[in-house]
Amino acid sequence: MQTSALPDLAHTATKPVHWLATATAMAAVVACAGLLQPGTATATASAASSRGGAPVAAPDAAAAAYPLDCGGAKNVVTHEAAGDLDGDGRPETVAVVRCDAGTGTPPSGVYVLTHGSGAAPTVVATLVDPARKLTVTDFSVRDGIVSATLLGYSSADVPRCCPDEQERAGWRWEGDAFVRSAQDPARGA
Repeated sequence: MQTSALPDLAHTATKPVHWLATATAMAAVVACAGLLQPGTATATASAASSRGGAPVAAPDAAAAAYPLDCGGAKNVVTHEAAGDLDGDGRPETVAVVRCDAGTGTPPSGVYVLTHGSGAAPTVVATLVDPARKLTVTDFSVRDGIVSATLLGYSSADVPRCCPDEQERAGWRWEGDAFVRSAQDPARGA
């Protein structure tokens, strides 16, 4: 067997300069990875605009002005969902809004929002008018259908904390208006 003139495993003899070079290279890789991150993910529904351009974000329910008189109290958006309700390729937002009352069960309004000509979203339809004194629960928007459970009162003697009537309702855009069904259309009205 012939022996080498070099010491065994000469290439494994590390020096501080080798560790410094390795640490510098790793720091550069980590820094580049940090700079090249993908865009922030969001839960906002979007769709391609009708002209085939960039995606259009759904209207922001918090930025809309609602036709709801709260007597000095603020409006509260309790539920919101987005979807293309009229088939134009751009999402609308449906918002369930009530007054910010300290007690009781304030009535809800259900409003459909689109992007208006200005910066703020525009209310284009009222599906549930707060004057009906209903509370909205089990709210969703799926496949162009707005669904909700409406809780109400059988008489003025029923305490406002405890609705005693319940109705399942759904709305679908047909032609140029929202049409309401007594049951959720997605479940076979």
